[in-house]
Amino acid sequence: MREIHSNLIETAVCELCGQAAFNLPDDVYSALEKAVESEKSPLGKSILRKCVENADIAREKEMPICQDTGFAVVFAELGEQVRIIGEKNAAGASLIEEAIQAGVKNGYEKFYLRKSIVRDPLFDRTNTGDNTPAFIHLEIVKGDKIKITLAPKGGGSENCCALKMLTPSDGEKGVIDFVANAVISAGGNPCPPVIVGVGIGGTAEKCLIAAKKALLRPVGANPCGCPKEYSALEEKILEKINSSGVGAQGLGGSITALAVNIEVLPTHIACLPVAVAVNCHVARHAETIL
Repeated sequence: MREIHSNLIETAVCELCGQAAFNLPDDVYSALEKAVESEKSPLGKSILRKCVENADIAREKEMPICQDTGFAVVFAELGEQVRIIGEKNAAGASLIEEAIQAGVKNGYEKFYLRKSIVRDPLFDRTNTGDNTPAFIHLEIVKGDKIKITLAPKGGGSENCCALKMLTPSDGEKGVIDFVANAVISAGGNPCPPVIVGVGIGGTAEKCLIAAKKALLRPVGANPCGCPKEYSALEEKILEKINSSGVGAQGLGGSITALAVNIEVLPTHIACLPVAVAVNCHVARHAETIL
């Protein structure tokens, strides 16, 4: 059994807040560069160049790529051979959750990132002041390490997420139409070019998490563990989205999405859940392994 102190987790998450806010992942940056070359619209090409320039400035000056530094969405994989040590929170939170929340609080303050979380969605929309709570997806895995991925998720693109409980008879066409139409109808609201995460299968809530997790997959990488038909399905959806003419920032062009990433789960014989998670071109995320 390997022991990891909660202070180490807290410090790591704090640093991830800055890394994710300032640095566009290499795969997303490369996809934007390729989009500049392939975009047919002069206006679209100009906007895409500005997206690349913006990413360069953010990295060089250590400034947020986008002013909306978003929800702090955290995917944590906790090795079953890890024992976390430290002082337990009086409220009874687990040590890893407590450490992640503290790391987000410290990171958003340390790097002067905008705080965007309100304590109640309807009746008391008071800002919490430190961008907590973070939204944590915790998974127990084999091994003696902890993998933490922090993905700041902007509110504009989050508003464009969607879920539909299709029936098995809707088939592949139903999936293509729902996903493509969800992105196309969003227009310029999610600040395209977007990355589209798609969850297929599972239950309603698991399908949405799978779609969000799909956003983390490197652009151009094949679906992990999925039958080969899903690679072809990704291409079909991407082609339909990019033939819509929505274009960069919704102002027209041939590049509306940089990638479509699908994650698949087993499901019930009567069900075909499909979820769409849309991420703007500032598809930020950073990870560390402890």
